[in-house]
Amino acid sequence: MSDAATLRLPWAVSAEPVGSPDAAALLRDYYTEVADRYFALHEDRRSTAAEIDEGLAEYPSADLAPPGGVLLVARYGGDVAGCAGVRLLDARTAELKQMFVRAAWRGRGGAGALLGAAETAAVRLGAERIRLDTRRDLVEAVALYRRHGFEEIEPYHDDPYAEIFFEKRLAGGR
Repeated sequence: MSDAATLRLPWAVSAEPVGSPDAAALLRDYYTEVADRYFALHEDRRSTAAEIDEGLAEYPSADLAPPGGVLLVARYGGDVAGCAGVRLLDARTAELKQMFVRAAWRGRGGAGALLGAAETAAVRLGAERIRLDTRRDLVEAVALYRRHGFEEIEPYHDDPYAEIFFEKRLAGGR
């Protein structure tokens, strides 16, 4: 196989139980990254293991499971590389949660593959639109969502870490 072909290995995205070892490791990596970035910005430090444990407990992912949700795991050439969760907020509105691609696999199309799979999952759950929140310092995420057709909306909840809210109408929704 040529080097060029090796660089274009396909992304595979599939549903996986939140409690699986790969999913649990991805979710921990996700929380570690967003916490580290927050603490670096506001307190000039990294998060501690105890803070990550607290965050995982405060923001559980159990609702990213059927019948009202799903956790998607992305693999790149067989390597566990990213995740995205989708859960229903109501009968017509889904929410994107824990969107994450590990640093080693960024820039290879994984975020787009996860977003596409998340939108498909939301439609399968019956949603007409998908919403999300993020922080303004997560500039790569903000740019990604805008690039993929998400539009800024008014806040739909009051989590203290959510600073910017987005929504996208879904093709094929009810």
